[in-house]
Amino acid sequence: MALKIKVVPFLDGSVPLAFAHRGGAADGDENTVEAFERAVKLGYRYVETDVHATSDGVAVVFHDATLDRVTGHTGAISSLSWADLHSVRIGGAALVPRLDEVLDAWPEIRFNIDIKADTGVAPTVGTVTRSGATDRVLLASFDDRRLTRARALAGPSIATSLGSRSVARLRLASLAGLPLRLPASVAAVQVPPRLGRITVVDRRFLALAHRLGLQVHVWTIDDPAEMERLLDLGVDGIMTDRLTVLRDVYRTRGLWPS
Repeated sequence: MALKIKVVPFLDGSVPLAFAHRGGAADGDENTVEAFERAVKLGYRYVETDVHATSDGVAVVFHDATLDRVTGHTGAISSLSWADLHSVRIGGAALVPRLDEVLDAWPEIRFNIDIKADTGVAPTVGTVTRSGATDRVLLASFDDRRLTRARALAGPSIATSLGSRSVARLRLASLAGLPLRLPASVAAVQVPPRLGRITVVDRRFLALAHRLGLQVHVWTIDDPAEMERLLDLGVDGIMTDRLTVLRDVYRTRGLWPS
């Protein structure tokens, strides 16, 4: 029986999709203009990134809640205005880009956006909408309530993935053969291959996701043997920090887009 994967503009690439996780964090920087540019030059069409909001409601591209780990500066993103954050620089270059700047800079790239905090929901949806990027964005979060709010604000026009609780429900349904209903905008489930000793992605999980019309994207995979195993299993996309490793695996299989 043919699979009926949802047809949404975000997922218009040839599967399996290749995602540059945070723009390719293994190269030493993440979620920066330079990282995204590097991924695009390597041929990546899908970029995974993260969003917070400043104290004055500007959606910015950054993973952590604070500046400490990445920048060497201190302070929570949510406590800083955009003007304050924009002044954080190394070598004269701004470290934290605005989401609208990133969307505008690469109009052909699909952005998988993980909303990292409740305060980022409305600014993110607003930015995506104002930028005219609704067709090339997928909104993600571990937090189901955050995604529920994002869906309420965005409507069905922006694709979404599943939060942690919904993923658990999907996994249990795949094991028990139970029916499952999902919000209309859900187009993909994005998961690790396992959580501790618990396997998440197997043939049952993939079969149910596909019957529901969902693609399955797996993160964050940096080992080529694991990439090969997951591709053999039939996943629809892989997120990686090691951009050249995933590219080479896809090329060997004839999967890398021309």
